Amino acid sequence: MIGDELEDRRCSRAGCRDTATWAIMWRNPRIHAADRRKVWTACDEHVEFLSNYLRTRDFPVEVAPFEEAAL
Repeated sequence: MIGDELEDRRCSRAGCRDTATWAIMWRNPRIHAADRRKVWTACDEHVEFLSNYLRTRDFPVEVAPFEEAAL
């Protein structure tokens, strides 16, 4: 169980194996209903890159510290 929790806390950036400290909640409004959210996790180094990647596609994005995110 602890191994699964650590795996879930890994940064979503390709190739990054750091522990995630941020949750990036987003959805693609063209294919997801308003109540559907996907979650990417991010380390401090990649949170800006990942959230900007989604925002440039006009996806609604919310960023919160991992422990405070309503997952």
